[in-house]
Amino acid sequence: MKKIFLSLILLVGTTMIASAQLLPSIQFGLKAGANFSNLNDISLDTKTRTGLLGGVWARVGGAGLHFQPELYFTSKGSEGDEGTSKFSTLDLPLLLGTRIGLGPIAGRVQVGPVVSFVLDEENSFGENLGQVTKFDEYKNQTFALTGGVGVDIMKFRADLRYEHGLSDVYDNEDNDNGKLKLWTLSIGYRLF
Repeated sequence: MKKIFLSLILLVGTTMIASAQLLPSIQFGLKAGANFSNLNDISLDTKTRTGLLGGVWARVGGAGLHFQPELYFTSKGSEGDEGTSKFSTLDLPLLLGTRIGLGPIAGRVQVGPVVSFVLDEENSFGENLGQVTKFDEYKNQTFALTGGVGVDIMKFRADLRYEHGLSDVYDNEDNDNGKLKLWTLSIGYRLF
């Protein structure tokens, strides 16, 4: 009788844990981290520059897949013989992914596009946000593709991603080889 009872408890527990990934869920949290960026410019010899990031993320998912939009401020650029190039952006990654594992500890794989809105240091925060919607001014936005891996441990998140620029960051039509490449390492906390 004990074996049947223990088997029944094990079966119910396993079913509940497995269905937790299949049922729709919504999560929201904060994230912060560092990025290591380099401007891919064939006319300059550039080195990697370290920047910081901070913002929010949300995750909506079910049936083993999830959609994770994020919004965070970050500093990017590169260093070279010609000087340091640095700028701040408001990044909006739109990620699709899957969670691998059951229970409170699991791995993740994610991929998706990133839209970066370049913030002008001479403008106020409100003026910068007003420029975010000016899509006719190409150089106020850059586009990239990102992908990476992550791990969830209880309410904590850790991510490692690579981002490859698809559009040129220069505001000069004569120079079309300024695509940004960067690695991002971040930690997050799920609020709910």
